[in-house]
Amino acid sequence: MTSPKQQRTPPQQPPTFTATPVTIIQDTKHLIEHARETRNKIKRNIQPKTATFNNVILPLAHIDNNLASKSHILVFYRAVSTDPELRNASTEARNLLDSYKLETMMDDGLFALVEAVFHKNEDLDPESYRLLNKLYMSFVRHGLRLSAGYQRNQFREIQSRLSWIKGEFQKNLAEANNTGIWFTVGELDGLPGEFLATLMRRKAGDANEDKLRVTFNDSDLFQTLRYATDSETRRRLYIANENKCEQNVSLFREAILLRHEAARLLEYPSHAASRIEDKMAKCPELVNAFLTDLQAHLRDDGRGEVEKLKQLKKADLESQGEIFDGRYYLWDHQYYHRMMLEKQYSVHHDKIAEYFPLQSTITGILEICETLFGLSFTEFTTDEGTKLSSPRDTLVWHEDVQIFSVWNGDEAGDFIGYLYMDLFLREGKYANAANFNLIPGFIKQNGTRQYPATALVCNFSKPSFKAPCLLKHDEVVTLFHELGHAVHDLVSKTIYSLFHGTETEVDFGEAPSQMLENWCWTPSVLQSLSRHYSYLSSEYFDHWTERRVDEEPQPQEQMPDVMIESLLRAKHVNGALFHLRQLHFAMFDMVVHDTGNHRVIEELDISAKYNSLLAEILPMDGPEGDDWGHGQTRFQHLLGEYDAGYYGYLFSKVYSTDMFYTVFKADPMNSLQGRRYRYTVLEKGGSVDGLMILTDFLGREPRTDAFYKELCQP
Repeated sequence: MTSPKQQRTPPQQPPTFTATPVTIIQDTKHLIEHARETRNKIKRNIQPKTATFNNVILPLAHIDNNLASKSHILVFYRAVSTDPELRNASTEARNLLDSYKLETMMDDGLFALVEAVFHKNEDLDPESYRLLNKLYMSFVRHGLRLSAGYQRNQFREIQSRLSWIKGEFQKNLAEANNTGIWFTVGELDGLPGEFLATLMRRKAGDANEDKLRVTFNDSDLFQTLRYATDSETRRRLYIANENKCEQNVSLFREAILLRHEAARLLEYPSHAASRIEDKMAKCPELVNAFLTDLQAHLRDDGRGEVEKLKQLKKADLESQGEIFDGRYYLWDHQYYHRMMLEKQYSVHHDKIAEYFPLQSTITGILEICETLFGLSFTEFTTDEGTKLSSPRDTLVWHEDVQIFSVWNGDEAGDFIGYLYMDLFLREGKYANAANFNLIPGFIKQNGTRQYPATALVCNFSKPSFKAPCLLKHDEVVTLFHELGHAVHDLVSKTIYSLFHGTETEVDFGEAPSQMLENWCWTPSVLQSLSRHYSYLSSEYFDHWTERRVDEEPQPQEQMPDVMIESLLRAKHVNGALFHLRQLHFAMFDMVVHDTGNHRVIEELDISAKYNSLLAEILPMDGPEGDDWGHGQTRFQHLLGEYDAGYYGYLFSKVYSTDMFYTVFKADPMNSLQGRRYRYTVLEKGGSVDGLMILTDFLGREPRTDAFYKELCQP
């Protein structure tokens, strides 16, 4: 990473984060009104017979560019702000923008102009042609080929209602994630003391005083499921998490019904058919065949993995004088998977985590990206050499946020964009790890480039004076994954914001981030990335000394070979069960979205289907019956952008594995190939069909061989 003395002044100032609940709504309404006026001006001045790409499509693209460059931040506050009023205003801003988008996509006058341009067959560059085609099809999918009157109005009402449901669903889930269950300290036996110290404690005098609250946030949830020795504690937490957001039951059902009704109006056999048409897969039949084939590959391995886990559970219970009933429950898995890694593979994630203190890990990961992709990251401060027009506290939305300016690493050192890292858990924050585009890149009307800004958001434990934030290996994988999205977002160079960065087909969009995960399993990378936290400062050394057992010597500074070998041997332990869980999500998504008969959907007990499908696919025991949980109510992907698209995670895995095996596996740090990957794949964003991008990079069409080879690793 670039040292402060080498800092340069970026040609574009970073955005400021000074919004209030009032200004968020005001700014959103102003943006929409300006866009609406510009849109209406196009309709007043242009007739279908005079419509061209330059006087209709290009101005519409400029409207989108301007909206995206300002609105992404306005709706971002709902994911990261500590102020509930600001989060609510940001959610309202999202609803206003969705309504405006719907208004635009159902504008008859505008569609007449776009359709006229579409049929003129002008000679356009490939990205502009792709823009025209995408815009035209977007109008068609919003019902503009429907006859005016009842059908058009019905479709408009459906889309408006779906927009509201989506916002309400996400809001309910965010609130539910901050609730939880109160346990006694005894019920949380097995959990690390440092973790227990972070939990909220009931005040003296309260009913059940001295109980600790475990929230439904991923950090609390998985830590408790992995380490709580009391199976009843794990059962209560698992089932409560499935039922934490019952107010979303009716919203999910309504969304499924409305989506199917909209698809029928557009004469598609199902919602899935309408959504997959322009994806890599093209049709539901191919998706369902892929998922069925994958299930066949995984079924027997999954059963075999459960049998081994049952033996481990049996031995564990009998060692405590308990009787094993032959059942392996859903809430057992995190606990016994961890135990298997520790006992049979000598993988102790807490010990491994000592080698991945957050800040040194970030430095190492960024250095890998610098080597592979020809980038240079400079932490952005107010030091001399960096001229800022605003004080630092207005450049971030929270004091914990780090900013990096990103440059090309060659002699020219051109500016690329801004990378933000907001990595620590706090109340009200988006519950999952994610990457958010704040400003897309595109070519402005004056011909200059708008540089992108992107935010990496995670929920790691905050460090203390005595101890740093230590990342478990799966959290290091998460960091690589989200940084894969961020790099895609940064290095993309497209003409239009609509295609910037990760705006690819949904079943290709995860491939770049999934591919970067492979570096977390590369021995040389793990060793260079690791640094035992006791070497970082005297305070951290003292902390390690206080916790060590029997005067053990200070560990070596980098992760020992034997520890790396154990970790790599365990890479595929219970891998079939992991993929079967993903398969359940993908198959459930297709079941509810690829049903052609509306009455079948109306009569479907969605919660029961979710649970019965889980029991059918995953060879583990759950509660009796099918009415014990409402897992779909926390399945935010399906009320986000992954409806009829969750299969994309598995589909993308095929592509990412093919790319890694073909190009990088033999030499993961090959900078020439890394740069070729950057310019051939990442830079294109969504401006080129994903299959063409892959074929160009691989030198052939993608294949599934590497994916299934990786799945079958012992």
